[in-house]
Amino acid sequence: MAKLYFRYGAMNSGKSTALLQAAYNYEERGQHVLLAKPVIDTKGADQIDSRLGVKRTVDFLIEPGDDLRALFAGHRARVRDRAEAALIPESAATGAAPDVACFLIDEAQFLTRDQVDDLLRIVVLDGIPVLAYGIRTDFQTQAFPGSRRLMELAHSLEELKTICRCGRKALFNARLVGGRFVFEGDQVAIDELTADRVTYESMCAECYLRESGGRLG
Repeated sequence: MAKLYFRYGAMNSGKSTALLQAAYNYEERGQHVLLAKPVIDTKGADQIDSRLGVKRTVDFLIEPGDDLRALFAGHRARVRDRAEAALIPESAATGAAPDVACFLIDEAQFLTRDQVDDLLRIVVLDGIPVLAYGIRTDFQTQAFPGSRRLMELAHSLEELKTICRCGRKALFNARLVGGRFVFEGDQVAIDELTADRVTYESMCAECYLRESGGRLG
């Protein structure tokens, strides 16, 4: 049975790398995948950009108002059409009609609640496994709407771990502007190459509370 997977972790926990590895594993076996990410993630434009330097262009970007199931269905149909038009379609070797084997989404925290609901429909009604990768909470330790809904609906939850500066497991994502920690501002601020560059640091609870003066949210 197809399942909805949410694989989450703090910044620098290797989420994009894991997604690209999963896509490679499917394709190495001759299977088709679709990759997408929310358009709000402007870092890398239309690419999934791993911190290890591995990049891949997504099949499509997701706008906040998109009907995600309908958007997926359109791209799924194109995959089927291309595969059936190939000289040696999978059906010749496996007896199965060519189709999308898995739908992979990067930066899933930026999806809307309705779009996460669509992911469950894609899994249950369309029979396609979905692997969603993202961070759980923002720089104020508050859950992103997409992450919250994924925590509620996903068949499988998997934490991808990374470490804090002190060596403990990192839980939170602290924001720095111009190299200084900030604890107020908009929920979304993508890394920017400016004088007051926005960056993030993965931190354990103790180090986060030390930098925030004991503040949470």
